Amino acid sequence: MSELPALPVTFRPGRTRAVLLTAGVAIFVVITAVALLLDKLGPGERLSFVLTGALMFGVLAMLARVKVVADESGVTVVNIATRRRLDWAEILQVNLRPGDPWVFLNLSDGTSLPALGIQPGIAKQHAIADARALRALAEAHAIKEPEDREG
Repeated sequence: MSELPALPVTFRPGRTRAVLLTAGVAIFVVITAVALLLDKLGPGERLSFVLTGALMFGVLAMLARVKVVADESGVTVVNIATRRRLDWAEILQVNLRPGDPWVFLNLSDGTSLPALGIQPGIAKQHAIADARALRALAEAHAIKEPEDREG
């Protein structure tokens, strides 16, 4: 097995994040420029253009915020609109099957949690490496815990 990453470690789709944030800034700048350059618009209409651009940037920024943070005590999964903290013992399995849009965590309560911070979209090999690293961390902590309870 390869060496485990040093904790804490943050997994996020870097290229996807860069594309989303760049597109968000570009959209905001273009819509704002159009609002300022159109002479026939009144102040309220200009403001509505700027607010629309800001709203579009905000949506893309929410999509770009996804991440998975692993530390000594567990994992924090930040998805588009939610954040969930998990202890290592809650994570039974880390899955990234061919065709999956992102990693899924099978949890001890019988549910599955999508972890959008690891997604193969633009950088497939990087996502596979991140999924393997998170799986190795989960397995290492699952194995270590019963020993801690005995001792």
